[in-house]
Order: sequence, then C-alpha cells, then structure tokens
Amino acid sequence: MRPQIRILFVVLNVFVLTSLSGAKEQPAQVIDWPSGENSILRFSIGKIQKIGTFAGENSYFIDTAVENRSKKEIPRASFTFYMYDKNKARIGDGSLDFSNLAAGETLKIKVTASTAGTLVSLSVVPSSLPPELQSYLPLKMVSLTVYSVPSSAKLKADGKEYGITPIAVNLSVGSHTLEFEKEGYNNGTFPLVINSDQLSGGSVSYELGTSAHDTVELRDGTVLTADVESLDASSITVHIAGNIQKLDRNQVKRILLVPREISHP
Repeated sequence: MRPQIRILFVVLNVFVLTSLSGAKEQPAQVIDWPSGENSILRFSIGKIQKIGTFAGENSYFIDTAVENRSKKEIPRASFTFYMYDKNKARIGDGSLDFSNLAAGETLKIKVTASTAGTLVSLSVVPSSLPPELQSYLPLKMVSLTVYSVPSSAKLKADGKEYGITPIAVNLSVGSHTLEFEKEGYNNGTFPLVINSDQLSGGSVSYELGTSAHDTVELRDGTVLTADVESLDASSITVHIAGNIQKLDRNQVKRILLVPREISHP
C-alpha cells in the first residue's frame, strides 16, 4: 500500500522583520527521532525555495523526507514542527501527518510554509502515535480546580503539598492520590484518574469526613471546635488548641459531641 501524503500549509506567527529573499538554498538539517542510536524516524530537511510574497509574508517550499528506520510499518503518525530563527527563538509551528510508512521506506513531502521571519532550524515533537509507540509521547498535563467541603483544607497530590482549597493544580495523565487535611475534621484521601483525552478546565470536589472534635456553641454566636473533657452544672472543661480551658455553663448554648474510642490501659 502506497503512503498517503497530506501537503501541509504552515502559517507562522512571527515577530521577526527580516526575510529569506536572498537565500536560494539552505544546508539540509537531519533530525533523528527519538534522538540516539535507536531512532525510529529520520526527518531530512532539504532546500527552501521561495515561491511568492503576499501581504508582506514570503511563501516557501520546504523539501522534507521522512524515513522509517524501524523494522515495522508505521500505520499513522502526526508530528509538530517547531521552527526557530538564528537566535533559537521559536517563530512558529505546524503539523505533519503521514500513514502506511513501511519499514525502510522514505516518504518525500514538499511542505509549503509562509513566514516573515528567517527560518534557520526545526525540531519535531510527536502529537499522535500508534499504540506501540505511545510511550514516546510527551507527558500531557491537565489543569483542574480542586474543591473541598468545607473549604480551606490542605491539599496534597501524590505526597506533594499544593496549598489550600479551592486551588488550581496541574497533574499529568494517569492515576493520582489526593489527600485532604483540615483542623477539626478527619483526614481524607481521594483516588483521581486523568484520561489522555481529558481537557483542562475541569474540577473535582471532595467532602471531608465528620468532625474529629466536639463542637461547643456559645450564646454570643462563637463556635468552638474542641474536645469536651468534662461538664457539670456550673462549668465545662474543654481541650482546645493544646490547652485546657474552663467555660461557665451559662455561656454555653449547645454542645455537639462526636463518638470517640475509649482507650483501655
């Protein structure tokens, strides 16, 4: 089966005012992917030929050859071309797709590019690969906002501290463990799986467990989170923030006790 070729038109957003009007040919650039001795593909960039000018932008043909250096056919793949000027500043990007590239076969593509800047070098990064090459894809990060009920809980993801909820975090595709901690509430964990097709901008919410301490509501509206140690007709003894305090019983409007395990000597 012959390779299917898609001719690519790349429009570069550039801020360089120089042009390639005087350059008839550039030395070939060879990019092995992935880099190293066991590369799978070789991209050979040939001459760059000017074909016209429109609205201050110059158009060129870029001769590109893609060689399958592996021992297996590559059914389909997509790559992003990042383009740089002489100062290594990225002046644009575009994509290149191919399919049914047999082992040892070379596919020649004449790419059309339009730029107002001087294209000096390129790099390639995979954007879509067949299943057997998925491990070569760059790590995808997804941004999402993490909420807790109640809010203002400390958040950890995979053991790393991120801050206080609600908070925006960036996590990679895969499985993660979120940990929540808030004074007065039982700590909680939440397993989170981010799929490869998930988009940024989502959110996740976790409801903390019941309060780990008693609640004492005073008649002036103050609510204390504490451990009630004892109470009688005239006073209430509470353990709060590491200290023992005694409250006048007339100050207290309501007490909410939580069950606690009794430790035996």
